[in-house]
Amino acid sequence: MQPDMSVVYSGSTLPSFMEWLPTAPRQEVPELLVLDLTVERQEPADPLVVRKLIADGMRVILFTAMTSPPLVRQMLRVGVSGAIGKRDSEEHILLALRKVLGGSEWTSPELAAVIMQDSKRPQLSDQEERALVLYASGLTMSAVAAAIGVQPGTAKKYIQRVRSKYAEAGRPATSRSGLNRVATEDGYMELVPKNSLPRQRSPKGSRVA
Repeated sequence: MQPDMSVVYSGSTLPSFMEWLPTAPRQEVPELLVLDLTVERQEPADPLVVRKLIADGMRVILFTAMTSPPLVRQMLRVGVSGAIGKRDSEEHILLALRKVLGGSEWTSPELAAVIMQDSKRPQLSDQEERALVLYASGLTMSAVAAAIGVQPGTAKKYIQRVRSKYAEAGRPATSRSGLNRVATEDGYMELVPKNSLPRQRSPKGSRVA
């Protein structure tokens, strides 16, 4: 226990935290969530859930062994404030927590390496990302269009833009399998749980958690 911080919740998974959060008294809603990305025998934390927490004003820092750089990159893209390592000292961890609670970002050497690797990933719009994930997962262009609320011709343009951006980055992906490869490498496929993909129709102080 630190004089300037108090732990208001301790749990093993992000879903359990999300179940607890609506029941928490207002004075116990945490300002900072320390999120373990990968818990043994559990699904990895969902970046889309983390994005919602951050949009609602909560700061999030990852607690990770950096065993899944694509997932770490996705968490960075949705707005987490940094990452601390599972082998970091108590002093190092407390310093990181205080920095983030104070409004700063925290970049460890391991996280900096992940960010550097991200420099070869093209910048895609939200719609381009969604189209890439769905198309690379096997959906037809018509199904992709229906899922993201556009016409098939527009969905096709999104995929063409994605291919062009990867080609410009020196990572050509001219086929569906190529798009699946680069999407997997860059962590896009981890954004959407497999069971949430649309199905195609058959020909018929501060508070810390």
